[in-house]
Order: sequence, then structure tokens, then C-alpha cells
Amino acid sequence: MRICLIVDCWLPSPKSSAKLVSDLASQFASDGHQVTAAAPDPTLRRRCSVESADGFDVLRVRCGRIKGARLVRRGLNEAMLSWTMWRAGKRYFRENPCDLIVFYSPSIFFGALVGKLKRLWGAPAYLILRDIFPQWAVDAGVIRRGGPAWRFFRKRELAQYDCADVVAVQSPGALEYFESPELVGRHRLEVLYNWAPAGEPNAAKTNYRGQLGLDGKVVFFYGGNIGVAQDMDNIVRLAEALADTPEAHFLLLGDGSEAARIGELISSKRLDNIQILPAVSQAEYLGAVSEFDVGLISLAGGLTTQNIPGKLLGYAQCSMCVLAGVNAGSDLIEMLESRNAGFVSVNGDDAGLAESARLLASDEKLRKAMGANCRSMLDELFSVERAAHQIIRSVSDTA
Repeated sequence: MRICLIVDCWLPSPKSSAKLVSDLASQFASDGHQVTAAAPDPTLRRRCSVESADGFDVLRVRCGRIKGARLVRRGLNEAMLSWTMWRAGKRYFRENPCDLIVFYSPSIFFGALVGKLKRLWGAPAYLILRDIFPQWAVDAGVIRRGGPAWRFFRKRELAQYDCADVVAVQSPGALEYFESPELVGRHRLEVLYNWAPAGEPNAAKTNYRGQLGLDGKVVFFYGGNIGVAQDMDNIVRLAEALADTPEAHFLLLGDGSEAARIGELISSKRLDNIQILPAVSQAEYLGAVSEFDVGLISLAGGLTTQNIPGKLLGYAQCSMCVLAGVNAGSDLIEMLESRNAGFVSVNGDDAGLAESARLLASDEKLRKAMGANCRSMLDELFSVERAAHQIIRSVSDTA
């Protein structure tokens, strides 16, 4: 089968979507499929480029900057993604027809491109839906439901659902979102968990402990996007609560819309047990994960949509136990607690989160046991081979 994968970034981007879709492309290729990955790239000098990597082609298209751009500029550049990628890549798309389109959201702006490719190739489309936007932005107070911004984003959101033959959400709880009157019964839905390759992670050799003077510390590590939906104030409050636990240190590694503010908050509170560093490459990121002790997950308490962050996979690959503060009803609560892979509190229960952190800081055997359970959970639920086979089986059933 000839498969086209569409995603909003590609390696060496540190975003989890780049790593996830790259791993999926490699699995499809190893299964004998002919694969093309298509992604925008703001660093590209030419209009587009095609390169071969790991047994498949990567089509990169020059676009305006999205990550790290000011809000209005980011919105405009992202809204242009379908047009930009079609204009620059149409010759390649016409000369390289595919039998299946797999596209990843975020972004919500690939609907028009996918619609064009479906008509051009007569191929079905499979949507890997991860962030349910704009709903999470409403929950986090970033935009107002019913306002102009919400109406604009909502139209694009619905368009991407309508061009998909299968919509795959990342957890069972996320299916509830499609039970609203506007969405119920309109789409074929299924759960597709995130994935990671089998075996040991492809991690670079790092020495964050030595460089940062953290030898002898129990390091609580957060890696990934630092934005509104993550509510990193949750972690800052936790560090403040553990100021009386000298062996505990908190390290945040990532970028995002809230990174500068969180850095200023840490400085203003004069906390010396927490620090924030910029995002790094995937290999260096996994090297950092492998050095540390507890993986942190934080989700805003007001979220009504379900989210299993991609960072969980990196933690699990490195047999790291998890400490999470999440929205009420999150699927992460049952997923981690039933497997004894970590501690989970509802965001806002600061005392409960701090109590769990102190327990993990004081008990190395507990950390290692929970970390081993987290790794077992990865092998059980989050196999890239399982994900690739599920996608092929699902579109075959729609034929």
C-alpha cells in the first residue's frame, strides 16, 4: 500500500508529533508499505524538498513560522498550511499518488489539503486526533465559546472531521466529546493509543546531573510543551511546597507560550529547587529522561477533553515512574493507578500531589518498581507495530 502521512512538523523538531509520526512511518515502511511523509518546515530555504530517510520519502514545504511566533502571526501561518503545502507540493502529489492518507491533529488546518488529495487519489483518510481544539482553549480560558475566534477555529475543526473516513482519538474518555448533538453519529470513531518503538530508546549520552549540580538529588523532570493547557503553575506550586525537602529538585525542559512567564514566576518566588531550560533534540531529550527519577505530567484542571500527553511514552521508555496532576475524569488516573506506574492527583489537590512527591523522593525502591510497571504499560498498550496494524485494518474495513 502507498501511504501519505501529513503532520505539522518533522524531525529534528523536538515536538512529540514529529517523533510519533516518524516512528509510525518507519513501522509502515518495515511492514512493506511505500511511505511518504509531508510536513511544513519554516527553516527550509527552498520552496520544497524531498529526501529519503529510513526507507521512506519526506516532503518538506517551506512555511511561515508557527512554533514560537506571536499569536496572530502563528494563527495566520497555521491557517495557511493547506494552501501552502498544496501550492508547493502539488507536482509531487500528482506524480506520487497514494492509497491511504493518514493525517495528524494538531494542526486543525489540514482539512482542505486532505480533501484535495482524497479527490485526486480516490483514497480514504485516517485522522489521528490528539488535541481537541478549540475546546481545550475554551476550557483553559484562552478563547470564548461563541466568539469570532471560536467560530473560525470550530469551522476548521469540523472540516477536518468531515474529510476523515476514520477519526481516531487517543483515549476512551475522548469518545465522549463526539456525543454532542452537533457531532453524534456523524463520524466513524475508534481509540488509537499513542505509540513508541520497541527496545531501548535512541538516547544521546547526556550529563545534566553533573552540569547542573544535581548529583545526589531526586530529580522530578518535566519535558515538553509549556503552555496554557499544561498549567505549569501546578508544578511551581509543587516545588514551593517541597522547599523543605532538600533532596527533591524540579527540572523543566521545553518551550511554549507560557515558558517565559513561568521562568519569571520561579525567579520572583526565589525558588532554588526548580529551574527551566529550553527544548532540545529528541535524542538529547531521551538522554535527559534516562538520567532522572520521576516524570512529571501536568494538565489544566478546567479541561473537559481527554489528553494522554506524548511525554508519557518517553518516561515509560526509560522506565521512569510518573507523578501527575491532571483534570478530573482524566483517563490517566485509571491508566497509571491500576498498573501502579505512578501517583495521580486532580489538579488543585496541592496537598495530595505534594504528599505523593515526598513519598517518591524518600523511597528509591518504590520509584524503581513503579518505573518498571510504567515500562510494562508501554509494551502492553503503546506499541507502534500495534498502531500501524490497527490503522491498516480500520481503513480496510471501510473499503
